Amino acid sequence: MLRNVIVFFVMLMAGLAQAANGAVPRISVLKNGMTVAVIEDERFPLASVRLYVHAGSAYETPEQSGISHLLEHMVFKSTQKRQVGQAAKDIESAGGAVNAATSFDYTVFYADMPADRWLVGLEVIQDMIFGAKFDPEELASEKKVVLSEIDRGKDDPDNVIFQDLQALLWPGTGYERPIIGFRNTVSGFTGEDIKGYISRWYQPQSMLLVVAGKVDAGEVVQQAEALFGGMQNDRTIMPPMPLTLTPGVKPEIKVEFGEWNKVYLSVAFPTAGMRAPEEAALEIFAQLLGGDETSRLYRTFKYEKRLVDEISASSMTLERGGVLYIGATLDAANLETFWKELLANLAGLRVGDFTDREIERVKLNLEDGLFRAKETIPGVASKFGSFVFYGYGIEGEANYLRAASQVDRAELQKVMDGVLRPGDLRAVALLPKDAQGKVDAARLEKAVAAVWPAAAGSAKAQNGSGREKKAEIVDLGGGRRLVLQPDAALPYAAVSMVFAGGDTLLSPQDQGLAQLASSALTMGTASRGAVEIQDFLSDRAATLSAASGRDTFSLEARYPTRFAGDVLGLFAEVLREPAFAASEMDRARQSQLADIKRQEDEPMGLAFRKLFPFLYASGGYSFTRLGEPERVAAFTPDDARRFFTRQMRLPWVVSVCGDFDREQMVALAKSLAELCGPAEPYAFAAPEWGKKREEKLTLAGRNQTHLLWIFPVCGTSGADTPGLELLNSALAGQGGLLFRDLRDKESLGYSVTSFLWQSVNTGFLAFYIGTEPDKAARALEGFSRVAGDLRRQGVPDVEISRARNLLWGDYQRGRQRLGARSSEAASELVHGFGMDHKREIIEKAVTLSGEDVKALAGKYLDPDKAYVMRIDP
Repeated sequence: MLRNVIVFFVMLMAGLAQAANGAVPRISVLKNGMTVAVIEDERFPLASVRLYVHAGSAYETPEQSGISHLLEHMVFKSTQKRQVGQAAKDIESAGGAVNAATSFDYTVFYADMPADRWLVGLEVIQDMIFGAKFDPEELASEKKVVLSEIDRGKDDPDNVIFQDLQALLWPGTGYERPIIGFRNTVSGFTGEDIKGYISRWYQPQSMLLVVAGKVDAGEVVQQAEALFGGMQNDRTIMPPMPLTLTPGVKPEIKVEFGEWNKVYLSVAFPTAGMRAPEEAALEIFAQLLGGDETSRLYRTFKYEKRLVDEISASSMTLERGGVLYIGATLDAANLETFWKELLANLAGLRVGDFTDREIERVKLNLEDGLFRAKETIPGVASKFGSFVFYGYGIEGEANYLRAASQVDRAELQKVMDGVLRPGDLRAVALLPKDAQGKVDAARLEKAVAAVWPAAAGSAKAQNGSGREKKAEIVDLGGGRRLVLQPDAALPYAAVSMVFAGGDTLLSPQDQGLAQLASSALTMGTASRGAVEIQDFLSDRAATLSAASGRDTFSLEARYPTRFAGDVLGLFAEVLREPAFAASEMDRARQSQLADIKRQEDEPMGLAFRKLFPFLYASGGYSFTRLGEPERVAAFTPDDARRFFTRQMRLPWVVSVCGDFDREQMVALAKSLAELCGPAEPYAFAAPEWGKKREEKLTLAGRNQTHLLWIFPVCGTSGADTPGLELLNSALAGQGGLLFRDLRDKESLGYSVTSFLWQSVNTGFLAFYIGTEPDKAARALEGFSRVAGDLRRQGVPDVEISRARNLLWGDYQRGRQRLGARSSEAASELVHGFGMDHKREIIEKAVTLSGEDVKALAGKYLDPDKAYVMRIDP
């Protein structure tokens, strides 16, 4: 059966090299050699503009390390036409979102816009890059921000470990250096250095413009010619040559000790890069090895032996080379056993260890991932743009999928033999300080020689218009409802079932139980175990997950329409016959305890773990979501059953969005309503605020201080919610008031924003900044100054206009995915609102004035009522 599915997907995807609505992508080359790709897609009133440039960190000399990334920062400063921050402000004022990203082989600038304002995005991107002034004062300010970002990266174990691996994998190449650069190189750059870099690499021949969405291709090409056609190439740029792969002599391992709670281990093997004949086979092998919960490494080391908290494998292909990457998180006590068993596993691996079912499943899910990327307009632009930019051509996606479908066992074995060689092994381990003296690099390298001798390694052999139809709400009685939202643009559907309850059903001593129950819920039924469920879903390119929130509990599924009967049957089975088997509860508990430790390894993870217990005095809103380790360790299957039995008795809404059979969904919902019976009464609480106003936390060995300044506000049922949304929109984002004042003007931190959290009867607005410890006092003063200005002066009209448009743009972008729409409708109805409540809030918000926001600022932004959370190194 799976082989037929594969053939179907290849044929389907070949058609979907065209846009989701059937339009053929248009590729044009301007007279100066710049390529323009347009994909007309009318599903949503949105457009995505992307400009790719062949200029990333791999193009830098050692002395230029970090200049590509600094350039990405500087384009958001002043231009010949715009003042500091005006570029982002103009985009957001038009209802769009703008950003940029730097990688090894490229830099991309992108703006996601309302469809009728796409030209604003294109014009701003052109001006940001080619009109940038690189003012010395602005450059000095931004260099401080990047230096702070470099320090911030040293607090993130994943970032530290990858940078260490780069140097081991690719010595002597542009790939060996961190994309962000080094303190000494970044500190020395001048405006002339950046201009020279642009002149060298930002040639029309090296650029690709992609515009996708509800646009006219002819008009896009015409405007591209007007904006970029005058540029000329002043030199010839040859494509970079692939790195030469020569067998390694011996493994290389680096071990570091620090203030970590867990061991973070990464193992890597160099591979061929993009467009290599074995690229598809590499991806398939990586997925077989550690791509998901059905993979070999996950099943062996997390599920069966329980030696790790997390483990995965992936294939990353770059222009000049690639890497097979294995990452794991575990306890230090398990490291020696895990290391030897991992090596033995890799040393003895043969293609015969994988079944036909596993191989075909991976192919199906690989194709499914490419297909699902097209669910959103930015996804269409990004996926198609990447294939064209890297030389795969307009049929690149279809060709790649065809190659993947044809990968056989012989090709997989060839890839395994070529990649898994002990002499090529490169590894980095970050360990807690108390493991010092017990583990070192030499000991790990010695294990490689003992377990995996070199000789062993070398001897291994669309359919529909995409327009949404009218939604329907079916009242099932007894506090249960069904929402039907047809959308036949893609042959997929998403189902969300949202209950009231979650943490609010728990007693203080049960903190973490709702989260544990949600993790274990989909890990077994009376007739199926976790492994069987994982295989069942993966065979159908489907997902099924449960989650618990502060006042909700949910079960969600996403699946191709042709598998609806199978997946919906499992959806009902999980609710009707949850097993909560002791062995699966143990695995879920182990993962939750590991998540707690990981949270406490990251500054913002620690902040959000402690934030709600700090803000609220009692009840579910005051609980730590994951609970406390001692109590979590003691929960039993009976505890989970007790919680879930109570949860099932509360009100719920099932919502489906996508391509579905109405009668099938009604039958499912009615059967679930009969299963649960009439709902018990439930009222969303209005929790009491905590009396303590300041919370100071410490995370040793880190570089930055993180500050949250928090104001209590009304809940979503309050009349002030539209105004609060508008106020937060004015404060947040790269064009927001906080970013502009505290980052652009004063360089007080790399990350500066605000966020609004609300439940029905409570909420808060928070200012956030990550800053250097010696700037923390100034950052708090900056928060106070911005709040004071808002109370006294309100928000200028131009900022109000930006905030209104940004609210609309964010709302439209957020609703592109089927799962987002199904979840939103179910959640709003469960909370007592209409399914269009969010849209109605925004409709009211955009009618408000600066004076309205000033009144809200005066009401809520009171320093005497604020809470302060601080995380210091």
